[in-house]
Amino acid sequence: MKQAPPYVPGHQLLAGKSVLITAAAGAGIGYAAAKRCAEEGCRALMISDVHPRRLEQAVEQLKADTGLQAVYGQLCNVTVEAEVQALVASAEQALGGVDVLINNAGLGGSKRVTEMSDEEWLRVIDVTLTGTFRMTRAMLPHMERRGTGAIVNNASVLGWRAQKEQAHYAAAKAGVMALTRCSALEAAESGVRINAVAPSIALHDFLKKASSEALLAQLADREAFGRAAEVWEVANVMIFLASDYASYLVGEVLSASSQQA
Repeated sequence: MKQAPPYVPGHQLLAGKSVLITAAAGAGIGYAAAKRCAEEGCRALMISDVHPRRLEQAVEQLKADTGLQAVYGQLCNVTVEAEVQALVASAEQALGGVDVLINNAGLGGSKRVTEMSDEEWLRVIDVTLTGTFRMTRAMLPHMERRGTGAIVNNASVLGWRAQKEQAHYAAAKAGVMALTRCSALEAAESGVRINAVAPSIALHDFLKKASSEALLAQLADREAFGRAAEVWEVANVMIFLASDYASYLVGEVLSASSQQA
C-alpha cells in the first residue's frame, strides 16, 4: 500500500485538556500534532518555535484550520534554560495549567563520524536530547503538584537501529528513549505519565530539503507499506499517548513505523 489512508477525523480524545508543543511551527510533525490536538478537542494550545515569522503564521493557520481560538505562540530555543523556563511559565499562565506537553524539538543532519566536529555532535545532542530534558525538568514539577498530566517525547527508530551518517542523531534519540523510561518512573509516583513515540520516516518539506530524493526513496522502500508515514499518522500516536486511553502506559516507546525487521 503506497497510498496514505484517508485523514482520520477527531474523536475528542483530548476534550477539555490544554497542550504545549515545542517546535510546532512549519510543516513537520509538531504542527501536525498541534492541529490534531485542536481537532481532538483540546481547550487551549500553545506552540513554540525559534522562527518568529513562521510561529506567527502557524498560530493563525491553526486558528483558521481548526476553529480553536485559544491558540498561543511563544518563541523558545530549548537550548537556553531561561527561554525554557519562560515558555513553561507563560504556558502555565495562558493555558490555566498545562495538561499535556509534547516535546517535539529536535535537530538532525548527516555526517560520518570521522568527519563530525565536536560542535556538530554537541548541537544535535543539545537540541534533541538536552532540550527534551530541560523541558521535562521545567514542566514536571507543575504537573506533579497537580497530580496529573502527560508528557510525550518524540524519539526515533534510530534510537534502536543503525544508519550511516546518523551517529549524533541516533545517539540523541536513544538518549530520549532512556530519559523517557527513567523520568517516567519518577513521574508516575505523582500520577504523571511520560511516554514517547519513535517514528521511522515521516515525510515533510524540511526533510525533503535536507535529504536527497534517492535516500528518501531508499528509506521508503524499507517500509512494509512502501511509503513514508504522513506527519499526521505520527501525530495520531502522540495523541493516543497524551490521552486517557493510555492511562496505564509508563515509560513506553511506541514505534510509529512499518519498517520490516
